[in-house]
Amino acid sequence: MATTDVQTSRPVRSRSPASAEARHPQPKDPVLKVTQYDRVSSLMMAIAFGLFLSAVWLGVLYLQNRITDTDAQAELELLDLGGGSLDGVENETLELDSPEEVSNDPSLEDTPEETEVEETIDNVMELADTAAQQAQEQFDTAVEDTGKKGSATGTGHRALGQGPGERGMPREQRWFVRFSDTGILSDYARQLDQFGIVLGLLQEGKLYYISSLSRPKPAKQVRTSGVGEKRLYMTWQGGNRRKADLKLLAKAGLKVGRSDIIFHFYPRGTELLLARKERDYGRRPISQIRRTYFVVRRAGSGYEFVVTRQRYFR
Repeated sequence: MATTDVQTSRPVRSRSPASAEARHPQPKDPVLKVTQYDRVSSLMMAIAFGLFLSAVWLGVLYLQNRITDTDAQAELELLDLGGGSLDGVENETLELDSPEEVSNDPSLEDTPEETEVEETIDNVMELADTAAQQAQEQFDTAVEDTGKKGSATGTGHRALGQGPGERGMPREQRWFVRFSDTGILSDYARQLDQFGIVLGLLQEGKLYYISSLSRPKPAKQVRTSGVGEKRLYMTWQGGNRRKADLKLLAKAGLKVGRSDIIFHFYPRGTELLLARKERDYGRRPISQIRRTYFVVRRAGSGYEFVVTRQRYFR
């Protein structure tokens, strides 16, 4: 009996390439791009860095332009003016010189006082004779008081102020102007040029005028006399800006000696500007003002005078 081997087979299904890729996706190449987080973080870092630079710049500007206390580093000088002093009393003086030699350890000398009895008695007898003689002359001449009764007003002290004219202090003795000790030399020169202030130097009988101080070579004029000079002028009483004047004068070819005097000549327009600011500060009569203190401060691209305080007569 013959046998037949029968082989059964299942139909083979074909798979499409798309379905194969869906089951096993091929790896893609990496792609780099900026995300929204990167943009926001970069913006915040830029703003923070800009604020830091701004703070540093503002701090530098403050240190360069800050105004120190007007009373700090002020040098005081006692002047014994002829004819008395302010608030003075007649027959008083500031001279306290001693006829004795200078000593490092002065003290009262413990010396017994010797009294000449004979000399004292002679002086008493002489005074007694003089008094008796004057009394006898009074009776002999029969002098009578024929004056009118009355009284006088006043304290007997000197009037407040200096010089003739109305009471009060003149501008050159009443005004104190302070320039900032900070800042570079070119800024100080621009301040003087803006207000028309001219530097003056009295040296060996000659008066030098230095103007246009911001230029590399300032203008210079020389006179042998101050006749006709009617501008308000001021001299240094303290502060550190006098050193800047020495440098500006050196630019003009002048070397200042110990005995030379430096002046600041103010034009008429600047003088009237200071007078107006003085009047507007306290609204007080000029005759009541003893001192007015000005400082120079930056105002926009330029500078201005500002009244910081005033002192008045009691």
